[in-house]
Amino acid sequence: MNVLLTGGVGYIGSHAAVALAKFGYDAVLFDNLSNSHSSVIRRLHKITGKLLPLIEGDVRNTQRVREVLRTYRIDAVMHFAGLKSVSHSMDNPLEYYLNNVYGTLSLLEAMQAEGVKSLVFSSSATVYGKPQSLPFEESHQTLPVNPYGRSKLQSETIMRDLAASDSDWRIICLRYFNPVGAHESALIGENPVGIPNNLIPYIARVVSGRMQVLNVFGNDYPTPDGTGIRDYIHVMDLAEGHASALSFLQSHRGWFAMNLGSGRGLSVLEVIKSFEKASHKSIPYRFMPRREGDIAEYYAGVSYAYELMGWKAKRSIDCSCSSALRFQQNLLSPNGA
Repeated sequence: MNVLLTGGVGYIGSHAAVALAKFGYDAVLFDNLSNSHSSVIRRLHKITGKLLPLIEGDVRNTQRVREVLRTYRIDAVMHFAGLKSVSHSMDNPLEYYLNNVYGTLSLLEAMQAEGVKSLVFSSSATVYGKPQSLPFEESHQTLPVNPYGRSKLQSETIMRDLAASDSDWRIICLRYFNPVGAHESALIGENPVGIPNNLIPYIARVVSGRMQVLNVFGNDYPTPDGTGIRDYIHVMDLAEGHASALSFLQSHRGWFAMNLGSGRGLSVLEVIKSFEKASHKSIPYRFMPRREGDIAEYYAGVSYAYELMGWKAKRSIDCSCSSALRFQQNLLSPNGA
């Protein structure tokens, strides 16, 4: 089976490519390289033994996507391309709707025109909004509180309507919690362009000396230590969840939404302690005001993914922190990633 990965050389997409190779799928990567590095292709070759095709392009170019679907005889798509910062979305909502919603519309139009009707979509736990109950189950209300979450929910709604209109569509929306860590080879991991928006790569850069101090946004939340609580899932658990989702769609039609998380909440200070354990270093941090759009606490209900796909997260936060640290060290070594 040939699988197109939009945003395929990004953090999640590159790890999904590794998982797909392990499951025997052939991945084709499509990326505009706005927040990723083409050198990832060389690293994926080292890991998988396969030289994966990389096509540079933007999902908003419908005709370009159609050409790729046709040329590479694509059977299914994993859609990772999009912007993903809550705080950035508050300042730049139009950019998020153009990239995340219009980009999804363009991709779906291309897929429909070429008769490719199997899709695994990179969604987000932000679609739930403020928790009415915890853990977040898939039946929880969806009322996102920021443009990023709303862009993901709008994309989900479009896909749900499309699947209802045509029984040939097979779509699963995977609602991520907080992906962390790196592949065990330390060849691929989270290496965003500019200042990281996510906690783990920020900590890793502080530990490696690339940044001086970690900013912790908020220490007055109604949580045991005052810092925000999140569900952190190792990126390879997440990637394997995508491969499982693709297998699931081969025998199931329609639209599905499913959480991918660890099922456990950890505070920012707990994650810092885990990283200090992995690095044997004290991590300097300072408290900053809360970021607009952030929520005090959330974590996943994960029984549905296990019930439907037999999938569950296996790797610990200590594994996530140590693998992220090894990746950061490899980046800085003379012969590194």
